[in-house]
Amino acid sequence: MADVKADQVLDTKGMNCPMPVLKTKKALDAIDSGKILEVISTDPGSKSDIPALLSRLGHQLLDTKESGGTISFFIKKS
Repeated sequence: MADVKADQVLDTKGMNCPMPVLKTKKALDAIDSGKILEVISTDPGSKSDIPALLSRLGHQLLDTKESGGTISFFIKKS
C-alpha cells in the first residue's frame, strides 16, 4: 500500500495495555468520520488489541508498519 497520510497522530510510546487502546478509542471519538488516525505504540500487545478494538467499533485498519520496536497503525474512522 502507498504511504498513508494521517490527519492526526497519537503517540502512545512507552504506555502499556490498556492505555494505547483507551487512548485510541478516545482519539477516534474526537475526530470526524473519514479522517485517518495514526497510532504509534511500543506495546507488543497492541498488535492484537488495536485491530480487535477497530473490529468491534467498525473502523478500518488501512495499514500497520513495524520499525525499531514501534508499531504504527493507520486507522480510517467510519
